[in-house]
Amino acid sequence: MSYSQQPAPPGRQPHPFAPPRATEPPEKKRATLKIAVGVVCACIVFGLGAAVGGGKKAEAKLAPTATVTVTAKAAKANADKPKRGAKPAEKPAAPAGPDTTVGQGSYLVGEDMAVGTYRTGGPAASDVPLCYWARAQDSSGDMDSILAHGTPQGPVRVTVSEGETFETNGCKEWTKVR
Repeated sequence: MSYSQQPAPPGRQPHPFAPPRATEPPEKKRATLKIAVGVVCACIVFGLGAAVGGGKKAEAKLAPTATVTVTAKAAKANADKPKRGAKPAEKPAAPAGPDTTVGQGSYLVGEDMAVGTYRTGGPAASDVPLCYWARAQDSSGDMDSILAHGTPQGPVRVTVSEGETFETNGCKEWTKVR
């Protein structure tokens, strides 16, 4: 609601310092409101500017590369002379074949696990209520490809052949016995 001054009755001059009507809020409250709205708008503008301007990516500079050349003679000469207190070099391990102990998961027989007969350990096949194993022709997941499966309550033996898929879930570790 806006305030407008009523014309003064004839013979009376309007008083220039007349107090505002009671329905109009004081000027101090309006000034505070204007400042608060200005601060909120500035925060919104600043936030949008940071969001839009923050999307620029700095160019990555490549680090210079260093090349080190070692001659075979120098390496062999150093290898022949053992250092004091140094332990003799160990022979490299033979390439590892398929695992003979498997845990929970799905394995390709002959590649991930060795061909043979495996057994779950302990008096129970599992520490959890359900141990499941399956042998399949392939890893397609089709029900028709399953050769054998089981949910044993105690120790069990399973023989797997080359190219099959062996899957186990919830069982104790399987160890090759033959």
